[in-house]
Amino acid sequence: MDLVGEYRIFAARAAVWDALNDADVLRRCIPGCKDLEKVSDTEMTATVVAKIGPVKATFKGGVTLENLNPPESYTIVGEGKGGVAGFAKGSADVHLAEEAAEEAGDAGSGAGADAGPVTVLTYKVHAQVGGKLAQLGSRLIVSTSRKMADEFFSAFKEIVEGDGAAAGETAAGDGAATAASATAATTAATDTAEAATETQESMTERVSQSVSEAAHAVEERVEHAAEDLGKAAHEVEERVEQAAERGFLGGPMMWGLIALAGLIALLALLS
Repeated sequence: MDLVGEYRIFAARAAVWDALNDADVLRRCIPGCKDLEKVSDTEMTATVVAKIGPVKATFKGGVTLENLNPPESYTIVGEGKGGVAGFAKGSADVHLAEEAAEEAGDAGSGAGADAGPVTVLTYKVHAQVGGKLAQLGSRLIVSTSRKMADEFFSAFKEIVEGDGAAAGETAAGDGAATAASATAATTAATDTAEAATETQESMTERVSQSVSEAAHAVEERVEHAAEDLGKAAHEVEERVEQAAERGFLGGPMMWGLIALAGLIALLALLS
């Protein structure tokens, strides 16, 4: 089973070559890769979880870089065993070519046209499976393999182009950082002053509210005391009238004096 494909990567060929030999980049690009450890400059061990149709298995094996011709081409070879699921092995011949400036300008009239150097990556993959995987049918195996290859090289293109863009933005970012720091300091000072003003206004408002509530409470108490005095005077007046009618203690004149004395006493208590 052979698969071929091509990707245009907006990065220098040397940068693309370095990424192809970076174990961390390969680990991030291989679909389902759980671990990729570099043993030597050309050998790595890998653990990959793959699902082909209804069969899902964990493959453990090795990855080897062969036929190295830096920075132009190499062959990446991998083989893994998935227990009862069977085995999978394959290789990918990868070739890098620098695209001429005129060709890059014509082909890159859309996104990435101003991205600088362009590298054309072409690959040819040959894969083989055995065990239960071989029983799934060639059509399913081919479609799954093509999908995994596309996922690998799409992720690789995104990582390489992203790293290049980040490097290009670093210088501009350093200049902007100083201005941002000054702006942040000014903003912080303004915020502090505003916060202090808001705190002072809040305290003034609370004091004013407390004074108003206290004055209202005193006013209510005075009103209640006046009502109580009025009720007491009315009650005394009624009792005096009742006693006077009965002629108790000398008649109305005496009770009038007693009532007057009672009112004077109440006024004295309130004052």
